[in-house]
This record gives sequence, C-alpha cells and structure tokens, in this order.
Amino acid sequence: MDKVRQTEEVISRHSVQETPGKKEPGEKRREALQAAVFVLLFFFILLPVSYMVRTNGDVKDRFAGFYAEKKDSLDVVMIGSSPVFPYYAAPKLWGEAGIAMYPLSTNVQRPAAMRYLAEEAEKSQSPALYIFEMRMFTMEEAGLMENMAYTRGVTDNLKYSRQRIRTIQGLVPENDGEGRLSYYIDIMKYHTNWKMLVLPSEWANMFYRHSHPLKGYTFRDEVGPQPQPACGGAEGVLAIPEEQETYLRDLLAWLKENGQEALFIVSPYGESLEEQQMFNYMAAIVEESGYGFLNMNDYYDEIGIVFEEDFADYGSHTNAVGAEKCTAFLKEYLLARYALPDRRGDASYDSWDKSYELWKTRQDEAVRTIRERIANEDYAEIVEEE
Repeated sequence: MDKVRQTEEVISRHSVQETPGKKEPGEKRREALQAAVFVLLFFFILLPVSYMVRTNGDVKDRFAGFYAEKKDSLDVVMIGSSPVFPYYAAPKLWGEAGIAMYPLSTNVQRPAAMRYLAEEAEKSQSPALYIFEMRMFTMEEAGLMENMAYTRGVTDNLKYSRQRIRTIQGLVPENDGEGRLSYYIDIMKYHTNWKMLVLPSEWANMFYRHSHPLKGYTFRDEVGPQPQPACGGAEGVLAIPEEQETYLRDLLAWLKENGQEALFIVSPYGESLEEQQMFNYMAAIVEESGYGFLNMNDYYDEIGIVFEEDFADYGSHTNAVGAEKCTAFLKEYLLARYALPDRRGDASYDSWDKSYELWKTRQDEAVRTIRERIANEDYAEIVEEE
C-alpha cells in the first residue's frame, strides 16, 4: 500500500505542475502590455522620422502648411496639378477679398487623386467651395502611370491615416513594381535620406504641420515667351480619355452626394485646338451636373494675359506677373458668383495678413526681375517636366 500511495503522490505532483510553455494569465497580460508599449514607441519614433526624411521641396512644404491651418478656417480649397500653385496667389486673394484659399497641388497630379484629396481636406476643413484645375483630364491615364513619382507626389505627402491607406489602394495597382508596402510605409523608399535629419528646416516636419509663409503659393520670376494660341474660345467637342471621364463623373457624384459646392477651371496656357475641344467636352459634363466650368482660355483679353511676357516656361505656367492677373480675374469671378465671406479684420487670421504683406514685398521684387529679363531678352531655358 505504501508503494501505491507513493505512486499516487508522484502523479499528483506532476499533474499540478505547469505545462511547459504555458503562461499564467498575469504573465500574458504583462507581455501584451510590453508589446503594445513597444509598438507605440516604435510609431512614436518612426512617424516623425518618416515625415522628416521624405524628400523636401515645395510640395512637402505646401502639404505641411495645409495641415497647419486652423480647423475649419479655409473658405476655398483648390486641387490640381502644377497650374495651381504658380497661377493663383492665395495671399493676394486674401488681402483684396478676405477669402482664405489654400492649394492641395502636386506636379503632374493624376485626376484620379482629386476625390481622395478632397476627402483628405474634409478631415480638417469645411470649405464653402472646392476648385478643381482640369488640364490633366486631357491626358491618357496609362501615360501618367508610367512614372509613379506622379502618384507618390500625392501619397507621400499625406499624413499617415486611414484615408491615406484608401488613397494608396485607389491609386496604386496591387501589381505595381514597387509593391504597395513602400507606399504605405514610405520610409522604406526614403530611408537613405538620413541627411535630412540634420536640416533645421526638416525638424519642423516632425508632425508634418508647419505654416506656409505664402499659403501654398510659389513665385516664378522667369520669362518664357510664346505667341498667344489662336484656339481660345474655339467651338466643337472632343471626348477626353475614357478613364478620365470615369474619374470626373465619380468626382461629380461624390460632390453631389456630400452636398459640396465646386468650380472647375482651366488655367490659361498654350493649349492646342484638340485640348480646347476636350475642355468643351468636360464643360458639358460638369454643367449638366449643376456645377460651374471656367475655361480661362476663353478670356485672354479680360484677364489681360500677355503670352510673350507673363509665362515662366513658354506657355505652360505663369510667372508672378501672369499669376497676379489670373488671381485678380479669379477673384472677381468668385465674388460675382459665390457667397464667400470677407474675413479681413478677424484676429484669428493674422497669419494671412502676414502672408499678404510678404507677398506684396516679394511681388514687387519679382516684377522688377521679370521686367529686366524681358528688356534683356534673358529667357528661361527649356527644361522637360519630370
């Protein structure tokens, strides 16, 4: 019996011992907490570094400036490609009409990005009006996707968020050569930019929000003359690429669904007859949906644009003189058709007053430079856009 009792005691002792590898509930909670703390610390460090090592430049400064604007303080958000930021001087519009307008603009911006950028804007702003620049809708989508840098101009300048993930999923094919992962975690692409961490200017990008001194506007003081196009105001229609029409109709449906007011514009440039007819085609679609369409190529005289003097790069983008004229024309157009407030005198917009004063000073300097270049026939070198 003693041997039986001893055997039972051994079995009993083994039965109450922990199974190898099995953890008590308290230990599991501690490990889960440690893992969570590690993840939080990782992202606390990763996100600021990721923002800082993104390639610096005008687009990065423009988007960081947008995120720095006070919540629900913008009256107008303008979305589009490179015709936006050198054509329309937001500080001038503010100083002369009290309208707070900010551009969400990138180089060679794909039309597919417009809706996503409007949704991004809605996260922090409630503008009375969206303005969409339409030049890129004449382009074939396949051509725009040959260089995914055009897409990264949008995705890599958004703050990390669920909306940014949706934007990447909408703009980047699953079979993209780089894979979506480097878009989701863009530090994978820019990890060699460690030199950015020693630039004082980039420390302001730790949280990707710092005020833009000119509210997103970019000065150009070069001169690239071109004869005025003869097709402005021409009649006839030509269908735009099928993908772009799909994106346009999707954008219009989103605007309708969300009760948003919008204006679609084409900035003056050295357009072809085929492009003018495409804009006529777009205008019919937009106006059928109940929105305004303004093709400034139909108003050269009213704008006072001089193609031989007012462009920085041979009819593609205005210099500071052309921008002042386009901004003035747009201002009058907006005041005549939209109920936008005049916020001048509101102390909460003091940064806009400072931007206007800075713009006036720099505008005077740019005008002098442009006049000297015209007098000396010091014209810009022709550089193909990347």
